[in-house]
Parts: sequence; C-alpha cells; structure tokens
Amino acid sequence: MNLDWIAPAERIKKLPAYPFARLDELKHKAREQGLDLIDLGMGNPDGATPQPVIAAAVKALQNPANHGYPPFEGTASFRHAITHWYHRRYGVTLDPDSEALPLLGSKEGLGHLALAYINPGDVVLVPSPSYPVHFRGPIIAGGNVYSLILKPENNWLIDLAAIPDAVAEKAKILYFNYPSNPTAATAPREFFEEVVAFAKKYEILLVHDLCYAELAFDGYQPTSLLEIPGAKDISVEFHTMSKTYNMAGWRVGFVVGNRHVIQGLRTLKTNLDYGIFAALQAAAETALQLPDSYLQEVQTRYRTRRDFLIQGLAQLGWNLPTTKATMYLWVPCSLGMSSTDFALWVLQQTGVVVTPGNAFGVGGEGYVRISLIADCDRLGEVLHRFKKAGIRYQAEAVVSGSQ
Repeated sequence: MNLDWIAPAERIKKLPAYPFARLDELKHKAREQGLDLIDLGMGNPDGATPQPVIAAAVKALQNPANHGYPPFEGTASFRHAITHWYHRRYGVTLDPDSEALPLLGSKEGLGHLALAYINPGDVVLVPSPSYPVHFRGPIIAGGNVYSLILKPENNWLIDLAAIPDAVAEKAKILYFNYPSNPTAATAPREFFEEVVAFAKKYEILLVHDLCYAELAFDGYQPTSLLEIPGAKDISVEFHTMSKTYNMAGWRVGFVVGNRHVIQGLRTLKTNLDYGIFAALQAAAETALQLPDSYLQEVQTRYRTRRDFLIQGLAQLGWNLPTTKATMYLWVPCSLGMSSTDFALWVLQQTGVVVTPGNAFGVGGEGYVRISLIADCDRLGEVLHRFKKAGIRYQAEAVVSGSQ
C-alpha cells in the first residue's frame, strides 16, 4: 500500500541526515567492494568492558527482582553511587533523591531535556562544531538554534563577548561540552567561571556535557561545571558510562545538578520510557567504584595512541597540538577540500573511515575527526595507507599520487 499521504512531522523534515547513519551506508558499500576498512569514525571504544562490571551484571541478572520494571528515577543504590562518585571526584555534594537522575545514555537525556524545556521559537545557544544532539535536540523541540562559531585562534572556546546582547537576552539554554567532542579542546576553570557569570546575568540555563571527564592525559584534570560556586542554581551536567568504561552498547548515563531542572526531565521521561534495566544499573555502580588503576590504564591506552598518531601525521605534513583529553584528533583538511570531500577521498583511497567535521555543524567545516579506537598496529596501517595514497596535509593545494 502506498503511504505517501502519511507525511513526517515538520520537525523531522528540518533535520539533516544523521552523519553516523550516512557513514554506516558508506562503510557498507565499501565492504561490498572488498575494502579492508579501518573504522576511526564513531567514538565507539574498542576495549572490553571491565571484568568486575561484567561480573556485577551477571550476578544482578540472576536476581529475579531485577527483571521487573525499574523505578522511573533509577535505583536508589545507583543514584547514591553517582553522588558518592561526584563528591569523591569533584568535591561536589549532591542529593541522590533530587539532584541525580540515571539515563538511557547521555544522548537520550540531552535530547529529552530539549523536549522538556524548549518551546517553539525559544532561542538556544549551541557551539559549532558540537556533538550533534546538542543542536538536533533543540531543532526537534522547535527551538531556534543560534550557532556560536568556535575558532582555532580562540582554542575552540566559546567567545562569550561575541554573543550580541539582543541574542543573549532572548536565549533560554546554552549547551556546551569541555573536553570537547569533536575538537578535543579543553577549558580552564576560569572559562567555567565566566560562563556561570554570563548565564546568571542573562538568566540562561547551562547544559554541560562532561562525557570525557576521565579521558584526560598528562596530569590534566577536567573541570566539572558544578565545582563553580553558584553553578548548581542554573545548570545541569551530563555523564556517560560509554567512553571511560567501554559500555557504549549498555546505554547507561546520568545527569546531575539543579533539582528543578532534573524534575522536569524526570517528568518527561516518565511519559516516554521506564528507565534502565536494574541489572545494568548495578553494573554501572561497580564501574563508578573501580580503582584509579583502571582509569590509569585507560588513559595510558589513549595517550599512547594519541602520541603515535600525532607523530605519524607530522611526517605527512600535519602539525597537530598535543591534546589533553578525549579520544579524538581534530585534523584540518588540505586547502581546497570540504570536510565531506576529504572524508570520502580518504575512504575511497585507503579504506579508512573518518568523520567529516561539518557533521558537527557549520563550524566544523574544513576538518575531520579521527577517533583513537584502534591499537597502534592498526594506526600504523592507517599511516601506511595514507602515505601510499599520497594523502597528506598541503596548505596550498591537495596533492595525491592517486589522482
């Protein structure tokens, strides 16, 4: 039966194709052509979930009580584990009953927060480039996204002074994320203090995505927004278990911060989902209690890959900064190529998948994101393929032995 008469809602029509879905299509076609793909596109950790976490999940699975509907607000023990971790990690005190909410991954929570708080026409400030749900969530909710273009000369930080007063006065929410996906930029504590002062001046809700809280290197310690005095009055902060603990497929995250904002999100979620399977919450508790030695192993793994790839790309003309956090390198395209063209060229010539920077907004044009989700042997193969195909950074023009 022809269903052309059933048209998608306008909110769906406004959304561009999701970049990672498009990448999946291209990868499928490349595999059909027999290419040996090296997928450095998504931020999908390649390591195993820690054994104590798996053991905790197995044990919880064997408890019949965990197989019913979980509490809408998450289990009390997981919420207490979240607030204990926050206090231990940042010195921030939170009420587990009202200031912490488990989520089906941070992406779900970030998107649903937009539905809970954005009315059609509301102005939402979103950096560009940024994690896609930061701007797609507000679009779905009917908000007007005002893009804050980030620039390398400002270390990819938001330039608060460049936001017109007329825009700031209308803005309802500011989404942001440091350490940053996709740029790997980090922000000093002073920046967070400035953001809090800005938000209080203009009465803007701050939504901070601290997805890469533990993927930090060389002694760097990311700042929690909630460490800043008075920040909890106007903000919430999102976390995920996906990256640090290799639990991307488990879909567990959480949000902490202002109790009133969290209550609004909780109210929306009670109408849309039943929360996280209780056995997974038990496993996530165990993850938050892992010793520092585990975190050091994870950090060492990504730091080693970072150093290896930066050094290898330097031999191909790229002069990249030594990033202090995340699992990404933010790599400029050769002059004259768009992000999409460069990513497609790399895929077609080498079988290496990278993410075009414009997938993260117009501010990402001219860059690609490379995920450090393969070991150094495989990254060495990436460098070998680049060299063989003549893929290198040229400031003036693209030069390729294969063209």
